[in-house]
Amino acid sequence: MDLLRSLPLGLYLEQPITWLHKLDPRVKFFWLMSFLTTYIYSKNEWRVSLVLILIVATLIAKIPVRVWQQQMGWLLTVCFLVLLIAAISPDGLGVNYQPRLPTSESSQLNKANSGQVESSKKQVKNPKEYTYVRFEAGAVKVTRHSLDLAISLSTMLFILIYSTNLYLLTTAPEEITAAIENLMQPLRRLKVPVTELTLTLTLSLRFIPLVLEEVQNLIRSVMTRAINWKKLGFKGSAKVWLLVAERLLENLLLRAEQMASAMMVRGFTSPSEHRVQWHELRFQTRDWVAIATLILFWGVRLAVGSEVS
Repeated sequence: MDLLRSLPLGLYLEQPITWLHKLDPRVKFFWLMSFLTTYIYSKNEWRVSLVLILIVATLIAKIPVRVWQQQMGWLLTVCFLVLLIAAISPDGLGVNYQPRLPTSESSQLNKANSGQVESSKKQVKNPKEYTYVRFEAGAVKVTRHSLDLAISLSTMLFILIYSTNLYLLTTAPEEITAAIENLMQPLRRLKVPVTELTLTLTLSLRFIPLVLEEVQNLIRSVMTRAINWKKLGFKGSAKVWLLVAERLLENLLLRAEQMASAMMVRGFTSPSEHRVQWHELRFQTRDWVAIATLILFWGVRLAVGSEVS
């Protein structure tokens, strides 16, 4: 059940502190949003380059192998399976359309123009041979459209999951909420409860590891009892898992109640009465370099990364 701890959900690497940890959380947030938006309507070459950038950034940051090996390993495996399944699946475009019977007028026109068409075909030469089917072996067929779709799906899945995972891995929950609260300051004029929203986000990020821990403990407790699932049958197995789910809900509600009681004791009744400065936000030289790189990143995306219609 150690896989639960390797899921990209609310995990933060406290040690060692890499250069990604030292970047301002607002800069990292804009980089995350850039990764999550630039693959839209882009070429497959750009999507593959985003995957390579994420992998290279992980290696350059010198994040311990034990941290990202499991996460990147199972994610690359899933993406490869998606690539393989989508590539060999029917694309829906390789249909042989039968021509309709020509009318009498069109047949006469075709006969009249047939000589001109044949002479023009002799002059036109095709410098590049086009093949729609890239690979075919028996029932397995890979076409251009299915291959493009497979690359798009697999790369988008990797970018969506791993970019978020890398952001959570190198940014503390308090830094995330401080950055979001700072960026949402203009919404205060519209009477939006910014502080309440950021506090809720902080609690949710802190609560996710507790949920994973409770799930892992309950499943381990069921496994240690060596239950004979074949003897129980479907109804008995469903009853056991319903009891486990009920116990999980009770434990989570108990944790939430304890957290609420601890906050009330410490005076968290309203933002105006108990104000906490989560993290001091200040741009440094490395942050300005990251911003300049981000501007260059978007310039390259707009110049060469757009999908040709």
